[in-house]
Amino acid sequence: MMIGRLQGLSYAGNVTNNVNPGESGVKKAGRASSPAECETCKERKYQDGSNEGNVSFKSAAHVSPNAAGAAVRAHEQEHVSNAYKKAEQGNGEVLQASVVIHTAVCPECGRTYVSGGETTTQIKYSNESNPYQQNAKSSDSASLVGKNMDIAV
Repeated sequence: MMIGRLQGLSYAGNVTNNVNPGESGVKKAGRASSPAECETCKERKYQDGSNEGNVSFKSAAHVSPNAAGAAVRAHEQEHVSNAYKKAEQGNGEVLQASVVIHTAVCPECGRTYVSGGETTTQIKYSNESNPYQQNAKSSDSASLVGKNMDIAV
């Protein structure tokens, strides 16, 4: 989950105030600053919005725009790993796990950056102690017994 802070910015012409070293100093048309001078990118923070306590970014932290893609992918992988651990502990099976990485364009400098990610998992738990589950299992097996076919050509 991305948290971005936009503050009142003052921009004074061609002043070179590289707040993001190593970034391009070229200002795109219609933008307030270049990526090297962008205060919005410098102040952008990432924070996890899930209820899982054992993942990174539980408190807001800055990640450079160049490293954000790798950091967000690694963070979302933590959620996937947690799903598999949870399924294993509860006698479940992970049916589906997918990750979506979101991108956005900085309104100040026009840079495309990774703005966050989202993990979706689906876990199926079998409850063998549930009498309804036991009845369904025996009913299914009774209807399938003897329905095997072995064809040799």
